[in-house]
This record gives sequence, C-alpha cells and structure tokens, in this order.
Amino acid sequence: MNKILVTGGAGYIGSHTVVELVEAGYEPVIVDNFSNSQESALEGIAAILGRSITCHRIDCTSTYALRDVFKKEGDIAGVIHFAAYKAVGESVEEPLKYYQNNVGSLMALMQVMEEFGVNNLVFSSSCTVYGIPAELPVTELTPVQKANSPYGNTKKMCEEILTDVAASDSSLKTIALRYFNPIGAHPSAKIGELPLGVPNNLVPFITQTAAGIREQVTIFGNDYDTPDGTCIRDYVHVVDLAKAHVVAIERLLSNKAESIEFFNVGTGRGTTVLEAVHAFEKATGVKLNYKIGSRRAGDVPKIYADVTKATEILGFRTTSTLEETMLSAWNWQLHLQESTANA
Repeated sequence: MNKILVTGGAGYIGSHTVVELVEAGYEPVIVDNFSNSQESALEGIAAILGRSITCHRIDCTSTYALRDVFKKEGDIAGVIHFAAYKAVGESVEEPLKYYQNNVGSLMALMQVMEEFGVNNLVFSSSCTVYGIPAELPVTELTPVQKANSPYGNTKKMCEEILTDVAASDSSLKTIALRYFNPIGAHPSAKIGELPLGVPNNLVPFITQTAAGIREQVTIFGNDYDTPDGTCIRDYVHVVDLAKAHVVAIERLLSNKAESIEFFNVGTGRGTTVLEAVHAFEKATGVKLNYKIGSRRAGDVPKIYADVTKATEILGFRTTSTLEETMLSAWNWQLHLQESTANA
C-alpha cells in the first residue's frame, strides 16, 4: 500500500483528500500544525473511515521536523502539499506572514523530499495565479499575471520555484492543481469547512448566518461588470476536488507525468455570488439575511475554469451540482451545532 504524506491534512481540503486516498487504497499520513485547523477533523476522518490516521503535529517550515517525520515513516511514495495560509483579505493585511509560511513551507518540504529520494509531489495551487484574466474561461495556457493579493503571489512564486526545479536535473515530478473555489462538505457531514473565528470565505459565512451565528452575509460589491453586479466564481465541491488529488497521485505513481504539469480544477461554470446565495436558499429552504457592501481589496471581479485539460488527460470531471454542494455545507453546519449542543 503506497504511503502518501499529506501536509495540512487536517485542514478543509486536506481532510477530505485523506478520506478519498484511503477509499482509493492509499495510506495517508497527516502533517499539520493546527494553526488553521482543528483536531476535531481527525475525529471526523476516523468516524468516516472507521479507524484513525497517523498524524504528526509539526510545522512544515521546519526542515528538522520534516526530516524526523520522513525518518519515522520510512517509504513515502508521494506528497500532497496543502499546508498554507489561504485568506485573501488577511494576506493583504499581513503579507510577510504569508510569504514566510507559504513559500517557506514548500522550500523546506522540497529540500527534505530531495534528501529522502521522494520524487512525487502534488502541489495545492490556485486560480489566483491568473490574476484578473483578459479572457474567460481561463485555460492552463492563460498567462499567469501579477497577482491581485499577497496570497495569490505566494502561489505564483511557489509555481515558479517548482518550474525552476523541474528545469534543473532534479528527479522531482510535480502536478500543480489550480483550484477554483472549493465549497461544501463530506456527505456524511462529519468533516467540512471549519474556519477559526470569523469566516473569510463565502459559504461558511452563509451557513453561519443561516444558523444564527452571524447577523448577516455581506456581499462585497454589486457594481462589477457581471450579470447581477456581484463577483463571478467557479464553485467546486470539496469532495470532487479531493478526488482530483487522488487522480493526480495515480498519474505521478504510474510515471505518466511530465516533470511539471498544471491542471485547472473547477466545474467550468461561472456563478455570481448572488446566484450562490440564492442556490443555498433554494437547496435548504432557509432565507438568508444579506446586504451589499463595498468592494473588498484583492478580489478578482470574475474568473472560472476551462477544465478540458483535466478531463482529457486526468480523466477527471466534477459531478456535484451547486445546490447539492450548498446542501452538504448546510448539513455540516447542522452537525456542528448538534455536536456543540451535545458537548
């Protein structure tokens, strides 16, 4: 059974990917410092799988801690690297924090992977590398532009580092998955997005508002050049996204991948923020209290994916509808409330 190291494996996307890896026959090993996640995610994973998953509580910017994990675990077939800070707005306010963590963790990881002869890496990238694209939908050949936020710039810089390494004599092979907007939760409602404090992302703010935790949802701007004036995004179910990582690992381990490959992971459909709000209301029957606010620094007006490459080369496509995804997010929120009430 191939062992896959999953950095940030207790996080939102990481936890769902750990579940999908096990169901695909792999043995994931989690590395997480829980700075942007909670240990309850490990309990949720165990509840879904019927067993616990090995987890090392370390910071991925530490080569010393990573070396210790690689020594203890022995034969690691590949790594999926999620560990990173991810809030666009926060990155505008605290850019140094983002560069230190997001770029530093990748460099430390690559150094230790090289030392231990681990040559397969799936990198968690982002559609933010496309900046404000001139044409839509964006393909993998769409020019990478100046990032619209420090968070986006860390992903761009990491891709550049990986590309430079690929052009050297390194034996490392990398698949960088450029995510669009992951939302939703596992159908069991045992794991999902669990932001610490006030959510930075739309959907947990929606579900917390519907649950009465937040007073209202603020939609940042309604004067963009879009059908209803709100930003356009490509919302992808987190379970679909998790499955894309399994497919990427399989491609690496089968030696079919080039030295570095890039794939968009989205639905291929653009949805406005207001449409997303209405999809939640339709799926759940819950009326949301929302207001229109001013534009938010770092937001891209509109972006959605061309997913042809992922479909043709990886054989990957998403299967969940937006309403199904919104309902899964709501079921997760209800599970959280029930767990809190029973605690």
